[in-house]
Amino acid sequence: MASLVRFLLFVFLLLGLVSHSGAYHPNPVRFGHRRSPRSKRVSRRSCQAPVYTNISACFPALGFTTPSNVPASTDGWWCDPVNEYAFLGFSYEVTACQSLSQLQKEFADIRTNFNGRYVRLYGACDREGFYDDVVTAAWDNTLGVHALIWFGYGSSSKWGSRRDTLFSTLHSNPKAKFVTRVVQFGSEPLFDQVLSPAQLTTQVIAAKQNLSDIGIPVTVSDLAYGYQRNGGAQDVLDAIDSINAHMLPFFAASATTGITGTGKKMYFDENGWPSITYSGVKPQSKVAVASVSNEQGYFGLLDEHCTDLKTVVAGGVGWFAHIYSDAQEPGYGIYSSSGKLKFPFAPRTSC
Repeated sequence: MASLVRFLLFVFLLLGLVSHSGAYHPNPVRFGHRRSPRSKRVSRRSCQAPVYTNISACFPALGFTTPSNVPASTDGWWCDPVNEYAFLGFSYEVTACQSLSQLQKEFADIRTNFNGRYVRLYGACDREGFYDDVVTAAWDNTLGVHALIWFGYGSSSKWGSRRDTLFSTLHSNPKAKFVTRVVQFGSEPLFDQVLSPAQLTTQVIAAKQNLSDIGIPVTVSDLAYGYQRNGGAQDVLDAIDSINAHMLPFFAASATTGITGTGKKMYFDENGWPSITYSGVKPQSKVAVASVSNEQGYFGLLDEHCTDLKTVVAGGVGWFAHIYSDAQEPGYGIYSSSGKLKFPFAPRTSC
């Protein structure tokens, strides 16, 4: 199994995702898909302290402490994306509508015990004031947030009200623009064909205009195959501010070439390998095996290739481990559903 995991990762590292020609390839790779927000994994075979650079004076660098008062502006606040690569943090599923106290506890764990710099939200909580609680917990624990406008699955139009609610909070909460690194349309709106590329491009452009006065970028969180099945969706690629790609090799039936980027910053955000299978989480290849050791091996291999990911255009690839806990998505968590670490996890944040 180790050889399979190693092979799959090399395939993904060599995909057109890391080029910037903008070309569309006719033989797509389907990186994988699941029908519900629940699954994940993580790993590493050795533990060593991260190598710090001289960027600790910016948010959310390791070593940075949020001030007691909110700054007057975000000028000089954010770390330059060119210095942000390797392990960034966790995908964090919010369908449970976690309380502020739980957010505080788990965000502190992500920051303190795993050197996380970001959380990438997954799923949706429609409780009034929920994103205000996310902002508070992120600020208090020096974590940036990749916020998400959740489409869900099917043809529900609830994403529109979620977008409006999020935008309202981003404008009204004085700390929101200081912790929200990017707003994502997702998860997988192109793959699920919730909107056409033209419609999604319109939404991205409108969101960028809405958020321009508070300086929050906008992107789409999707599979490479989501772009490929839509003729490359170059209009979407041109409109978004970063490439936020789903990397789920467990689901890949084969691999040839992939969608290309456009020289923009790249993140692997929905990124992992499951330790169990169940309905909706089944491999398309008989040689893909769900196990804790393969979950650990996948993340260990990402960490092993830190220097390769660092060389990718626009400051290297930053990656999230999907997902924080099996209680959020069975099989994919770094923690089991009982709250115990499934294996040692201490990936590098620089190299």
